[in-house]
Amino acid sequence: MLFLMTDQHRVDTLGAYGNPHVRTPNLDRLAAQGTRFDSCYTPTAICTPARASLLTGAAPFRHKLLANYERNVGYLEDLADGQFTFAEQLRSEGYNLGLLGKWHGGVRRTAADYGFQGPDLAGWHNPVDHADYLDYLKENGLPEYAISDRMRGTTPNGSPGNLLAARLHQPVEATFEYYLATRTIEMLHRFAGNEQAGEGIPFFLATHFFGPHLPYILPDEYFDLYDPDLVELPASIGETFAGKPPVQSNYSKLWAFDTMPIEDSRKLIAVYWGYVTLIDEQIGRILDAVRELGLDERTAVCFTADHGEFTGAHRLHDKGPAMYEDIYRIPGLLRVPGAVPGQVREEFVSLTDYTATILELAGSDPAPAVDSRSLLPLARGERPSWDEHHLAEYHGHHFPYPQRMLRTRRHKLVINPESRNELYDLQTDPDELLNRYDHPELRDVRTQLMHRLYRLLRDRGDNFFHWMTPMYDVPTDHDTTLSSFETEKADGAGSLTPTDTTGSSTPTGTDASTPVGGTR
Repeated sequence: MLFLMTDQHRVDTLGAYGNPHVRTPNLDRLAAQGTRFDSCYTPTAICTPARASLLTGAAPFRHKLLANYERNVGYLEDLADGQFTFAEQLRSEGYNLGLLGKWHGGVRRTAADYGFQGPDLAGWHNPVDHADYLDYLKENGLPEYAISDRMRGTTPNGSPGNLLAARLHQPVEATFEYYLATRTIEMLHRFAGNEQAGEGIPFFLATHFFGPHLPYILPDEYFDLYDPDLVELPASIGETFAGKPPVQSNYSKLWAFDTMPIEDSRKLIAVYWGYVTLIDEQIGRILDAVRELGLDERTAVCFTADHGEFTGAHRLHDKGPAMYEDIYRIPGLLRVPGAVPGQVREEFVSLTDYTATILELAGSDPAPAVDSRSLLPLARGERPSWDEHHLAEYHGHHFPYPQRMLRTRRHKLVINPESRNELYDLQTDPDELLNRYDHPELRDVRTQLMHRLYRLLRDRGDNFFHWMTPMYDVPTDHDTTLSSFETEKADGAGSLTPTDTTGSSTPTGTDASTPVGGTR
């Protein structure tokens, strides 16, 4: 198995997903040879929790690794002892495991602790001071990292904003992306050698590129590859934040969008495109090596990302406490030998579904991956029953900020306990500019979605539902106050019956026993 992953990667930068300008021939070829999932989503749009969900097959609220350690405000920093991971399962079954690139899966435990071979490349961005990378440069007579032409805005207190992009003074062979592909190919040869030597050791090899996460730091040929005049700015760049949670406006100020000229926004997107092309070329080198080693017909290849990126959409950069499509929808490709080529599947699938897919490919028991479902039936062209929704969650970055999202084919409901809830009609408003939560013409839709989200959260054991119980019009069939000490009488068996404090178990006109859709 070969698992290719990028970080903070927008779906709309790939030719296979409809971009007419960005050159991504290798990923486009992978899509043509396998299955492209058009409705692939992350369980949470932040690196460490999303990556932990891939590793465990569990939603963030379940594995409890809820924040990136760099700006953690008190959450766990490592998975609990005894937490299931697909890596440890594969290792116990005799697999060679390799991981080149971004780990970002905890502080105390490294990728090696889960059985992966490869250098320990900690952190959120290319660790250009890492000893193995510096050795690579020295071995190949390549210059060390140096940058200029930094692009950034100004934060509300007048300090320099986060670095968004810069020009890299190295040839492509010296970039961290080229280095990662080179190390991947070396390990691929080593793993294939074990097989050719008759040892018959199966392998799982992952390459996790740190990009196209900002800052976009590229050599001239990629920094200037795309003309900014080609860039059509997203419609949501006209975001006013009217009727939106105030935190979004605050995040816009943090990322200093309004302190930079609009020409810089075009250039930043053009540079981001260049970053995507650079990574695509390195993926092409890896895929070529798979073919040259004769592994094509017995190697499954997965490609996805941990989450998306704003690149100016909604006057934002990076990601954060705003559950827009820009950062929750992700690319998802899967090529399996013998499966149907050139498919486009519309089912809602999740990053966590790759966990069960990996386990099924290995012939393992998928049971521990509780929030994961194998994608192999879809890749084989089958039509299994599938959920018509996606659930997502967020827990904060810089500060705690709990959110839950229900995405259906047409609508999106976002619950923000400290602020305004959000409801978007993605058919009439694909850019999510108009929050229609309080619009009377969508009251019935809002009620249906609220009930559906409430049931799903209760079914999966996500205690976020407790906030929703007293605050919104939702069907309840239990003691909502959790006050078992409040009793009026004992039943025939002598046990105590809690007082009904809800007044009504089901809102008028709503059948709580009839779901609006499937559950997951």
